[in-house]
Amino acid sequence: MNDWTLPPYRFEEGSKPPQKPEVSFGAPPPPPPEDPFAPKPPPEPAPEEPFRADLAHRKASKKAKRFGWVWKTLLVGVLLGVLTVGGGAGYVWWKYLRDTPKLPTREALFAVNRAPGIRFEDKNGQVIATRGPRYGQRITLATVPNYVPLAFMAAEDRRFYQHGPIDLRGIGRAALVNWKAGRTVQGASTLSQQLAKGLFLTPDRTVKRKLQEMVMARELEKVLTKDEVLELYLNRVFFGANTFGVDGASRTYFGKPASQLTLSEAALLASLPKAPSRLALTRDMSGALARSRLVLANMRKEGWITAEQESRALDDTPRLSPLAVQDEGNYGWVLDYATSEAVRIAGQNAPDLVVRLTIDPLLQKLGSETVRQAIAFDGERAGAGQAALLSLSADGAVRAMVGGTDYIESPFNRAVQARRQPGSTFKPFIYAAALDKGVLPTDIRVDAPVKFGDWAPENYAGGYRGPMTVEQALVNSTNTIAVKLGQEAGGPAIGELVRRFGITTLPPSPDLSVALGSYEVSLLQLTSAFQVFQQGGNRLEPYVIESIVTQGGAPVFARQPQPAPLAVYDLARASMMVKMMKKVVSEGTAKRAAFGRPVAGKTGTSQNWRDAWFVGFTPDYVTGVWVGNDNDKPMNKVVGGDIPASIWRRFMMTAHQNLAVRDFPWLLPDPAPESEPDPRNGYYETLAAEFGRVAAELDAVANPPAEPTQPGPEDLPY
Repeated sequence: MNDWTLPPYRFEEGSKPPQKPEVSFGAPPPPPPEDPFAPKPPPEPAPEEPFRADLAHRKASKKAKRFGWVWKTLLVGVLLGVLTVGGGAGYVWWKYLRDTPKLPTREALFAVNRAPGIRFEDKNGQVIATRGPRYGQRITLATVPNYVPLAFMAAEDRRFYQHGPIDLRGIGRAALVNWKAGRTVQGASTLSQQLAKGLFLTPDRTVKRKLQEMVMARELEKVLTKDEVLELYLNRVFFGANTFGVDGASRTYFGKPASQLTLSEAALLASLPKAPSRLALTRDMSGALARSRLVLANMRKEGWITAEQESRALDDTPRLSPLAVQDEGNYGWVLDYATSEAVRIAGQNAPDLVVRLTIDPLLQKLGSETVRQAIAFDGERAGAGQAALLSLSADGAVRAMVGGTDYIESPFNRAVQARRQPGSTFKPFIYAAALDKGVLPTDIRVDAPVKFGDWAPENYAGGYRGPMTVEQALVNSTNTIAVKLGQEAGGPAIGELVRRFGITTLPPSPDLSVALGSYEVSLLQLTSAFQVFQQGGNRLEPYVIESIVTQGGAPVFARQPQPAPLAVYDLARASMMVKMMKKVVSEGTAKRAAFGRPVAGKTGTSQNWRDAWFVGFTPDYVTGVWVGNDNDKPMNKVVGGDIPASIWRRFMMTAHQNLAVRDFPWLLPDPAPESEPDPRNGYYETLAAEFGRVAAELDAVANPPAEPTQPGPEDLPY
């Protein structure tokens, strides 16, 4: 076997290669005679074993094989390690880091995700309140006393200038402390990490947020120096009470700029970022003071203040400014709604703004007091814990918005955010859709038992009245006829009509239960939809903001009057609807709402008396009222013609005190019947009603109820 990888064999120098013996093809010659006296030559050395390249190669191969598996194992291990690390890094990136926010430019960092501060004015230009984040003026380290940034470092990151964006030593220390305690008692986030979280991320306690926070902190320290990071932190950190930045907090809590902060005030502010909502000075002053003592102790331990300075600061208890405890009174729900609208119009990064609202301060106060007093006086008897009121002027402007009985106790806005079943308050839209199909208020329908599959809606009082006009059915809120009219109109027509009226929570083709108000709506949408009737079929978008300017006076937004009415319903049919709803107040279920003026409206009650409504209007205002409980608990048989109608009447009486009495100027004469009715119609309709009555009685005898039951959701008329 030849191995061409081995070097050629070389003979030793001076030696000659063995000669090849000559071969004779004849007989061999005889040997020469031996001389006995000749000296004998020395014995020849033993012949060397010839070199075997194949054996040398076999030996080398055995050695290579002996150690080859080691190198192969190491190589495979390295490759597997590289693949594992690479795969792990790819997995971490895909699962946690691929949607990490991009860092903006240096110039944009002080304004990124900075919502505007807003000063609100009522419709008369009087300041209601200041809302939105309070930022104050931008500060630098040179414009505040040295102990201000030192106080924040003592509270949050004492080694800020000794470590990078991530403090590995701090992480190890926190891990040991938490392990010993058996729970998380200490964190290790640096100021850079806290800044990244506050500017770009959510406060969720997740691995994903923590990893992204580290990445963003590293990016921040790539583009900013340590001093710049600390400045940015001081300008954007959250202090509770909707206040951001050390200057904003100083002005809000102490009524002065950050440049005038004392040591005790600086330590108190530095105690807040740990738990700004819980420790806000307006909420837990004692807790914040206790933490500020730890901040002062850390400052002395680091040698940043003397023991004497610490002692003087401990004796100097800060006093809050009156601005810190301002009460927004009756405007809380309005300001929440208007803030979201202002930010939507002006944008997240808009400058500080002045927003003029449509709110009438007298009506807002009146609505708040009326709702509060009604629940205080009648709530316990009625089993009702909450109420809401919304009032629109004839141009769609929100003049009063009351989202509950007490904003401080519950800021949930029941006039806008809550969606509840409107019950019979929804019937006018069913009748409007039926009029679109050619039905007239004077048409006759029979109040008799009806059944659709397994559903057999009944009237509230039980029994049936036989033939009646469509108008009488609405005035008395007759369920069976409302369902019949809903069937005549059809689900798609009803869904399309309410969308035109501004109600967006219904499906395109609701089922027949919509005739009795089974689909949930908000008070704002329901009240605005009723305004279509008030305006003779024209749709107005409700609005709460009149204008927006910057605090420097630059215009941002001004509402322009609607150039032309948006007609969504026929004028003649709107006239018929308003006339029918006027009789609901004068003769029907809403008699409590009457107050000596032309008024139209509709009452409603949902399943098991969970919600009671009244929405009504004059030529000047459209107002809706809801009464119920947040937990959906049934009330004590409260209907829309009860507390809601009473709240509505009291509010509207005061709202109209200085207004002239007038009717709807656009009402049209009732349409004349196109032909004389058949005189036999009444006989046949009465006969049909009698058949229905007898059938119902026979059914009751054959299937007597086990025990008396309360009316179901389909049986409530009001």
